[in-house]
Amino acid sequence: MIAELTIKNFAIIESLSISFDKGLTVLTGETGAGKSIIIDAIHLLAGGRGSHEFVRFGEKRAELEGLFLLEDESHPCYRVCKELGIDIEDEMVVLRREIHATGKSVCRVNGKLVTIALLREVGQTLVDIHGQHEHQELMDPDLHLALLDQFGGKAVQKELLAYTEIYKEYKDVEKRLLHLTENEQKVAHRLDLLQFQAEEINNAQLTINEDEELFEERTKISNYERLYQSLNNCYYSMHGEQKALDWIGQAMSEAEGLEEIDKNLKDVFDTISNSYYQLEELSYQLRDEIDQLEFDPKRLDFIESRLNEIKQLKRKYGSSVEEILEYASKIEEELETLQNRDSHIHQLQESLQSLKEDLALEAKALTEARMKAAAKLTKSIHKELKDLYLEKAIFDVHFEVRKEKGQDGFLFQKNGVDMVEFYLTTNPGEPLKPMAKVASGGELSRIMLALKSIFSKHQGITSIIFDEVDTGVSGRVAQSIAEKIYQVSVDSQVLCISHLPQVAAMSDTHLFISKDVKGERTKTKVNVLGEEEKIREIGRMISGVEITSLTKEHAKELLELAGSMKQA
Repeated sequence: MIAELTIKNFAIIESLSISFDKGLTVLTGETGAGKSIIIDAIHLLAGGRGSHEFVRFGEKRAELEGLFLLEDESHPCYRVCKELGIDIEDEMVVLRREIHATGKSVCRVNGKLVTIALLREVGQTLVDIHGQHEHQELMDPDLHLALLDQFGGKAVQKELLAYTEIYKEYKDVEKRLLHLTENEQKVAHRLDLLQFQAEEINNAQLTINEDEELFEERTKISNYERLYQSLNNCYYSMHGEQKALDWIGQAMSEAEGLEEIDKNLKDVFDTISNSYYQLEELSYQLRDEIDQLEFDPKRLDFIESRLNEIKQLKRKYGSSVEEILEYASKIEEELETLQNRDSHIHQLQESLQSLKEDLALEAKALTEARMKAAAKLTKSIHKELKDLYLEKAIFDVHFEVRKEKGQDGFLFQKNGVDMVEFYLTTNPGEPLKPMAKVASGGELSRIMLALKSIFSKHQGITSIIFDEVDTGVSGRVAQSIAEKIYQVSVDSQVLCISHLPQVAAMSDTHLFISKDVKGERTKTKVNVLGEEEKIREIGRMISGVEITSLTKEHAKELLELAGSMKQA
């Protein structure tokens, strides 16, 4: 849910901070007070298209910031943010956007700079804004299949997963077969290239870690003089008259037998004795190292040449000797496949045919699961439409199967072979048509609410915003719309701009938007209405400017009716 919204220098809003609660929040007020501007701000914050014209006159930039709270780690926002490398802590997401008067837009998600496109990816998981004239995803036939799968739940997801696993294998085999059946000239060129590469790597006779060992040897030979001098100095510092071993040997002789006088001195003698023999052994190792030292210019030249050869191979085939050898192994397999091309083509064709048969079976099972879900969805939506006094409307999920062009076989896609679109008719005797081409005006508002009532439970959207979707309705239809909006708010936070007193009465929180003119500037204000203020505002919505005792009574009656409905 959106918990807090901060707006600065946006349109007629100078500075505004609004806190939102769960449930249904209704925004009311006179026309032009700034209700839609608040929704516009949320829309831009969620990645909507912006313009420098939104910046308040005389200011350099507009600032928008929203705090969103996520209820659990299964929320789709976690997946999107993880893909974008954005951390989410304490189940909170902060979206921020600055729109400059120059037209530049700066966007951040939890402090990380992102593009508007990436902001939109995150925002779409948090906010769903439905305006009076907008075509939202529920009206987009390209998204109807995904909506049906969401509604189908585990039964559909199980079949979709089984299909997807075989589909991936099918596409892999198809790709390999396509690669082998390319034109002869391309295959011949590829064969020549691989043979050259394999020969070049094999002739080098590389061994694992060879380059590291050569680097160490080169360093040793290149620093021969320094190494020889230092080892000699170290050796002669220990060996000879009046040198380290001579003095320690003398100390050992002096300490010998002292433990007979003082038992506590035994450890002293042992330590001196051990040190003497350890240093003596070390001096012999130094002497052997000095004897083995050899400056070999020819060996140094060979190492330089070999390292340069390895460097050239790294430039072509990998960043290390190990990667070069792995690449060689990989192309050896491809060489074998190309050299025995006909045999491999036959094997892949048989494998592809077998996978195609398996895929057809899985696709059929997936279609059957979707059709069962479609039947349940149709029944649920008919109930919702009836509640909204569209009992004569007929909803249907239209299925088509993708076919290969000019053939009888399925055209397999990653989500199956089904093409799904929602069809509708609102008038008896009229044929079913694509939903986007049928609904209009007040009917559209009710149909959208019916669909939202069903899909809001499955989409995982944090906040749903209705911007005057109740325009053009009244009476019992207005009451049914109010009840549906409230039902949607049970599973998702809902913000709603409304001119209907029935909707306002159903609110859990009622925000009154007003404007105040000081000097020559207009400012927008937001007030949370208490019980008495809510009665007055609903009374104003019923009667207009003049509020009478009768309209107050009517307003109280609406609130009591709303309270009874919520408790039912």
